[in-house]
Amino acid sequence: MTYAVCADVGSTFTKVAVVDLAGGGLIGSASGPTTVGSDVLRGLDAAVAAATVGLGPSDVPWLVCSSAGGGLRLAVVGYEELVTAQAGARVGLSAGARVVHVSAGRLDAAGVSALRAARPDVVLLVGGTDGGDAEVLVGNAGRLARARWRVPVVVAGNVDVRDEVVAVLAGRGVPVSAADNVLPRIGVLAPGSARAAIREVFLRHVIGGKRLSRGPRFGALVRAATPDAVLTGVEALAGQVGGDLLVVDVGGATTDVYSVLTPDERATGPGREVAGTWWRARTVEGDLGMRWSAPGWSRRRGWSGCWRRVRGTGWRWRRRRLRRIRRRSSARVVRSIGGSRSWR
Repeated sequence: MTYAVCADVGSTFTKVAVVDLAGGGLIGSASGPTTVGSDVLRGLDAAVAAATVGLGPSDVPWLVCSSAGGGLRLAVVGYEELVTAQAGARVGLSAGARVVHVSAGRLDAAGVSALRAARPDVVLLVGGTDGGDAEVLVGNAGRLARARWRVPVVVAGNVDVRDEVVAVLAGRGVPVSAADNVLPRIGVLAPGSARAAIREVFLRHVIGGKRLSRGPRFGALVRAATPDAVLTGVEALAGQVGGDLLVVDVGGATTDVYSVLTPDERATGPGREVAGTWWRARTVEGDLGMRWSAPGWSRRRGWSGCWRRVRGTGWRWRRRRLRRIRRRSSARVVRSIGGSRSWR
């Protein structure tokens, strides 16, 4: 029997499935906490060992994806907010990234500062349709070069000036990759080339830079960011079911929604979206997961939301429960509960 080890190193848990390559059956599976605090390989090796017990030779391929350490943080710098910047953000999501910053128009000093504050792993530099405006794209590249930018940049704008933009950035030591335009024409979204370039940057620069493991082995094992791998799987599944498909993935740190839709001929007419129609899509709510982001959820809802969840029980139980919530979320809030009684 020929099989492969498939693993997802997530923000909270590492999941492993052993799959029969001939028939596609599931042979074994295991999961365990992701050991981000020490070395993620410890948790990965333990999960693989548990999943492959009794399977004989260990010389089998490992197919690993990862979103540990916050996954891939991407910033988009575009020309117009509702056109190329929006198209770039959509492409970033489809590539498995968490889009942490979007700016449109000419970058100034304040814009560069805001970009730095977002702490992206990759910058997607877009702007102009092919043969269209090039001034903003070239100008933004020059601004990043003069700012001594060192975060990897993927250039996916007007192809007429692509080589010039790459030369400007590379000449100042900025790590740069070139891709086809994400919006070659108004209403035409082309994510494939930029998605592949972002994936390559993630594997070459980001995985090693997050210091998830002490040696190079983990970086060599990872094939893709987890959301990128999942979207690829959703596309394959949609091909099998032969229709529209919606997949919701509720994780420890984020909730991802994937969709594959049948193209609508009406979307190519005058009423089409100028930023292109997204037929194979991923959206992410970066602060709505089940574990790491639970404190963010409680802060977003406010303590009144927590109060509603424990209403109807004795005040002593409520006090213990709310103390526990406060400790977990590190909130410095004191509320009055149970009439005049207060807790600290």
